[in-house]
Amino acid sequence: MFSGDEGGGETWSILSSLLNTAKLNGLDPEAYLVDVLERMVSGAAKANQLHELLAWNWKAAREAEKRAVA
Repeated sequence: MFSGDEGGGETWSILSSLLNTAKLNGLDPEAYLVDVLERMVSGAAKANQLHELLAWNWKAAREAEKRAVA
């Protein structure tokens, strides 16, 4: 079991990495995280599809959706 400090530090490291990766890919970090977490919690993203939730793949999919609608 993690002590409070170790678990919090690890959690912050993960969150910080996700936020910065979103920013580096030109994404709104909040919109990205909300969508990814909703997909994971709802089961819309299966374990074998998690690579689709990586920031660069997520961005490419959103851009493809926008082109398809336009």
